[in-house]
Amino acid sequence: MSSAPSSSASVPDARPTPLPVDVDVVVVGAGLSGVGAAYRLQTERPGLSYVVLEGRERMGGTWDLFRYPGVRSDSDMYTLGYAFKPWRDGRSLADGASILDYIRETADEFGIEEHVRYSSKVVGADFDTAASRWTLTVEDPRTGERTTTTCRFLYSCAGYYDYDRPHAPEFAGQEDFAGQVLHPQFWPEDVDYAGKRVVVIGSGATAVTLVPSMLTGDGAAAHVTMLQRTPTWISAVPARDKKAERIKALLPESAAHHVVRAKNIAFSTAFYQFCRRRPQAARKLLTGLATKVLGDPQLVADHFTPPYDPWDQRLCAIPSADLFRAIKAGDADVVTDHVDRFVPEGVRLRSGVVLEADVVVTATGLRLLAFGGIEPHVDGERVELSEQYVWNGAMVTGVPNFAVCIGYTNASWTLRADLTHRLVCKVLGWMERRDLAAVAPRPDDDLAPQPLLDLASGYVQRSIGAFPRQGDRRPWQVRQNYVLDSLTTLRTDLDRTLAPVAASGTAAGEREPGAPVEVGA
Repeated sequence: MSSAPSSSASVPDARPTPLPVDVDVVVVGAGLSGVGAAYRLQTERPGLSYVVLEGRERMGGTWDLFRYPGVRSDSDMYTLGYAFKPWRDGRSLADGASILDYIRETADEFGIEEHVRYSSKVVGADFDTAASRWTLTVEDPRTGERTTTTCRFLYSCAGYYDYDRPHAPEFAGQEDFAGQVLHPQFWPEDVDYAGKRVVVIGSGATAVTLVPSMLTGDGAAAHVTMLQRTPTWISAVPARDKKAERIKALLPESAAHHVVRAKNIAFSTAFYQFCRRRPQAARKLLTGLATKVLGDPQLVADHFTPPYDPWDQRLCAIPSADLFRAIKAGDADVVTDHVDRFVPEGVRLRSGVVLEADVVVTATGLRLLAFGGIEPHVDGERVELSEQYVWNGAMVTGVPNFAVCIGYTNASWTLRADLTHRLVCKVLGWMERRDLAAVAPRPDDDLAPQPLLDLASGYVQRSIGAFPRQGDRRPWQVRQNYVLDSLTTLRTDLDRTLAPVAASGTAAGEREPGAPVEVGA
């Protein structure tokens, strides 16, 4: 994922508007997911009050945080955009500033902006089973001032990245380097790499975006080297979706939007299934496409043929083959080796080769953080998330009246997010019709625990143990298949899998920490 440089849309100042004393629903996060959740709440549950709490001073989440050169989506915008608001820009993979404008425009168009409270970071969340209410401790990061608010239902749309701490390994000798070391998550506004030699350490979505982007414009680098420990599967995609443009020329906007979304969902789902079911054929296809652009089979074999199968880790998309073209032109190159240490003139590799550099960018990955750092408590006791299960990719056992937005790893995040928003609205309506104050998922007795995210990527493996688990069957599986999810998620039998939460009647400390709350039959 990625984010945006400065946007042409107006940037709202952090609001002095006080928090409401109590609301029906609190949404955490005013990024792509939070704005989508707000839209669904006010259109599908219009009688409920809600507020969106955003820890940063601006809307946009990921797309406001990241500001490195070329930051862009790695999913097509016709599916990463909202189902209820057509993406009008012709680019399939859009830059971060355009996506940020789109989010803000959506919030303004549907009156969501007035529900957002900025500089409001949730640092504590405790559910009182007797009152069937969450008490949230909210901090202003600028001043450290804290206040509280209460709500019936808490919905975390803060994603699963740590916005404050990236994955930044310490390299031996880094203090000896005579140049500048940068991390993409905290890109300085005034950095100057014009005419300089740059080494980008990494080979994920951020690195493959940075390399060609740092070679364009008036401030272009002289040369950029991508240094990777292991190759990544990379697929060149068209910068513009010509089929989508033809469809938009033939049909009214709303109809074209739905047809293009359906087309792209079908293609991405089919390609993912092809990669998983026929990995050798997928390897041949991807290496063949890379060789066609680069014209050097040995280069592809050495640096663009990973030892793992396609989609064991997330596949990187490059619009118009920009990375491959930069390498073919000689402006960039790729080196597969390990860092031994930094030296004054650059980076020394295990092979003994020294990559001379004026600037080193450590695109070494992200750090995961469950629920934006919220540690849910029930009646004063912290819930051990790693012992809980996720129901329908949304609600968590042992935590009443709580949901979390988890997007897809193999498709556009928003596709799964919007299903979850609608599921939350369905649960709220079901609770109202049955006059239920609090509910939690009721787990099957014989679930076989699985990691929540089934990816071998380093950033996932480093932190996934702190997250809740998924099970081995519906509705406890977090599937990576939008087509199946769209057919089944909103048809889940809530009476069978959700249960009323009974007040514990116990003082804090009388129940085992992290134990599921008592639920009715």
